Amino acid sequence: MGSVDEDETKPSATVYVRSIDERVKIPILIETLREVFGEFGNVVDVIAKKSVKRKGQAFVIYDSEESAQDAIDELQGFEIFGKQIYLEFARTRSDATVLKEEGDEGLESHKEHRLAEKERKQAIEAANAKPVKRVAAEELAERPAKSTKSAQAGGVVPDEYLPPNKVLLLRDLPEDYGQAGLTAIFSRFPGFKEVRTAPARPDIAFVEYEDESGAIMAKEATGGMTLGDKAIRVTFQKQ
Repeated sequence: MGSVDEDETKPSATVYVRSIDERVKIPILIETLREVFGEFGNVVDVIAKKSVKRKGQAFVIYDSEESAQDAIDELQGFEIFGKQIYLEFARTRSDATVLKEEGDEGLESHKEHRLAEKERKQAIEAANAKPVKRVAAEELAERPAKSTKSAQAGGVVPDEYLPPNKVLLLRDLPEDYGQAGLTAIFSRFPGFKEVRTAPARPDIAFVEYEDESGAIMAKEATGGMTLGDKAIRVTFQKQ
């Protein structure tokens, strides 16, 4: 098989696979990769996610670097599901590899480091988010009130027209966007108190301010903001 540019990552027991047909169902993909890559050594695990960011890619974890190297050498450009796949060593070690090499304590440290790095990147992304023109809080406060009156005439108040209060409801959040990243965004507005997430619903969160004016400014500035690959919805919490 041909080889790709080796801008090389450090050898590891984990192979990063990209350019996979995104239409393939995850269970079928995992089973196929396990079978194909199993020809070159003991496959400990195959990781593939269905989130938009991770479509078309997977990680194949072996129990040795030698097996991973053999797979890369032999399967580079191999065709699966009608597309050529491209392989390289993963940039970070898998949990399974760390556990094998360093035990439980090493694995815990590895996970903490990964979480810290993820939150750092989210904070940078938030800090670099395109600023939205701010309008005076007094002017903003009048807008929902006017809209609410006409909406109530029909008997139902859409979430977008709920009267202002100091708590915002965030929806359509990316599944991997955590509390630290949201705090970096919403703490820029006056009177910020906290971000509350719901473990069972990673797509929603609540942001509380000291008073309505801070919440109004934040809502106006962040509604429709793109985080990761999704535009978020920001409304006032129902009272």
